[in-house]
Amino acid sequence: MKTIYRLAAFSFSSLIACAAMGITMAPTATAANPNATKSFSSALISAAELRTLLASSSKSSPEQLVRVLDTRELLQADNKTPNFEAGRIPGALPLPYSLLRGPKENPGRSPSLEKLSGLLQPLGLHLNSPIVLTGSGSDPTEFGAVARTYWTLKSVGFTRLAILNGGFGAWLASKYPVETGAPHATVANAALQLKPNESFGVTTQTLNELRLALEPALFVDARPEDFYLGQLRHGAAARWGTLPNALHFDSEEWFTPNTGRLPGLKELRAIAQAEGFLQPKVQVAFCNTGHWAATHWFIVSELLGQSQVRLYPESAIAWSQAGLPMDNEPSRAVALLRQAQGKGVQ
Repeated sequence: MKTIYRLAAFSFSSLIACAAMGITMAPTATAANPNATKSFSSALISAAELRTLLASSSKSSPEQLVRVLDTRELLQADNKTPNFEAGRIPGALPLPYSLLRGPKENPGRSPSLEKLSGLLQPLGLHLNSPIVLTGSGSDPTEFGAVARTYWTLKSVGFTRLAILNGGFGAWLASKYPVETGAPHATVANAALQLKPNESFGVTTQTLNELRLALEPALFVDARPEDFYLGQLRHGAAARWGTLPNALHFDSEEWFTPNTGRLPGLKELRAIAQAEGFLQPKVQVAFCNTGHWAATHWFIVSELLGQSQVRLYPESAIAWSQAGLPMDNEPSRAVALLRQAQGKGVQ
């Protein structure tokens, strides 16, 4: 099924292309509503809930219209086969995750406000727009991309956010309508003024201060165990190992086995309670690039209500490059041998 929308001045694919090249459109001023409340019953919603929301908001003002942002790449891995245009939730707009990533030497670095504004203004978003983020829903790693996008948007002032549990796959499984082809949507280019909020994340300097505090924060390493044990490192990391005294909890452990779908709130709370994630202290989640760790932050902060949870966006790569202490770091001889053999790097 192909849904047809009233055409804007030009196609949305053109808007995204302009944004990716740093070309911004002339915005239309609009007043934000400072008293807006969350539009969602939870920060994690089902496909059925999303369908109801889309139907009920279809005649809303641009500012109150429920927006679906699709974090999948526009093309599949071969860079030829369409991905977004091959099928998506009707009305969804593309926000490819790769556009929100940092440089090769530090992929977890957050984009500048200027770059974010250039990407988000063409989407017609307002800081109080109700926004649902979705990916393919294929696996836990892919969910991490959606969670990191959620964190990025919340960190610059967006207040009404949710993630579609199971992503586009859940929408397809429910046999709901699908839109194909190049998206054509009426887009109001809002005078978007981002409002950075640093309280949701930490820098390397702040994290080191937390490490040295009288009551150190709880550091949670959300990577697969081989990274935590110092047997594997990201290609951009300077060293193997983990942050000092970090607790290991692979982000995949949150998910229903062999899926990209999170279980119910009761089960998530039971996991968090058993692992000590609900204690009243500062908690910092990290991984290699702030991707897997974003899932941990999202669950413990947004679903379980632990306000002291932070994400370390630049994660182990930045920490290792800063020359700070690490646990589970192999000896220099072992590290040199691995390097010579081309092993232990991913």
